Amino acid sequence: MAGLDDILKMLPVDQIAAQLGVDPKVAAQAIQEGGGAILGGLQQNAATPEGASAIDAALGKHRGLGDAVDLDRVDTADGEKILGHIFGDRQQQVAQKLTNEPQTAGIDFGQLLPMLAPVVMGLLAKDKQQAAPRDAAGGGFDVGGLIGGLLGGSGQGSQASGGLDIGGLLGGLFGGKK
Repeated sequence: MAGLDDILKMLPVDQIAAQLGVDPKVAAQAIQEGGGAILGGLQQNAATPEGASAIDAALGKHRGLGDAVDLDRVDTADGEKILGHIFGDRQQQVAQKLTNEPQTAGIDFGQLLPMLAPVVMGLLAKDKQQAAPRDAAGGGFDVGGLIGGLLGGSGQGSQASGGLDIGGLLGGLFGGKK
């Protein structure tokens, strides 16, 4: 099962850092924080049967992710749509909350999240495709488990390496608990 670290391995961190005008270490931290926020939002959406079904359907549109991502080929317009589905009218609040975190100072998450969203969906679709033979034998596909595995696959749970509590961030925005 992939994890947040796999998102980092797939992305050209130096290129993203240059595009955002920050140090590569800050960009790497921001990628983990942003990826964690996207996955956390997906996990909340997958908690309902309707949400899980919508995510499962969307994964079918994001197949074909290789081992590396060409940043010039990432569809940020699609990323905006994905974020709209994940966060709804709270999309700007999530980006602003992440932007205000001290460990990712200087990052414009309004610019970064649309780059990350298609990559996260592609990674989930890739994991789903690899899990398909096991799911066929086991009786079904668990979107929530797939997302939880990606969140936990980095060994960091809901808290990314820099200390941002994704559960707390999303819980505060969506009215839930940590």
